[in-house]
Amino acid sequence: MDIQSGVGMERDVFESVTYSAMCQDCGAELECHGVQALVGGRLRWDVESACPSCGFALALCGGDLPGERREQLLAEHGPAVLQVLGASPNSVVIMRVLRAEFGTDLAATRAVLRSVLSGDCTGTLPEMEHVARRLRASGITAVAARA
Repeated sequence: MDIQSGVGMERDVFESVTYSAMCQDCGAELECHGVQALVGGRLRWDVESACPSCGFALALCGGDLPGERREQLLAEHGPAVLQVLGASPNSVVIMRVLRAEFGTDLAATRAVLRSVLSGDCTGTLPEMEHVARRLRASGITAVAARA
């Protein structure tokens, strides 16, 4: 680990939500706890629940964030914005990172670049911190902050 540059010292970033679902064993309502986390450079979605009626318990780790839970995270915690700092950031490097991250074509990547440079690129805090870390690893000064 390079102490001078801070490489390897980034903290985990996470947001959580609680929601109701139906128990798959008995049909009763159960409370689910979901967490989107950026851990070790990877985004993950973890959920755990336990049925108060029948005792059925479930833990799912490392899955993809469902769209409805993403919307709930954004509603409860607010969006985070990806900010690129500096007077004249290297657009080519930023586009390379964005294209790799989002898997978009050149036209869509240009649109995302405009959104990033104008301060309009938002998402959950773990999502935006994930992209910011990729940008920083490519030499671009970037941060994720609450909108």
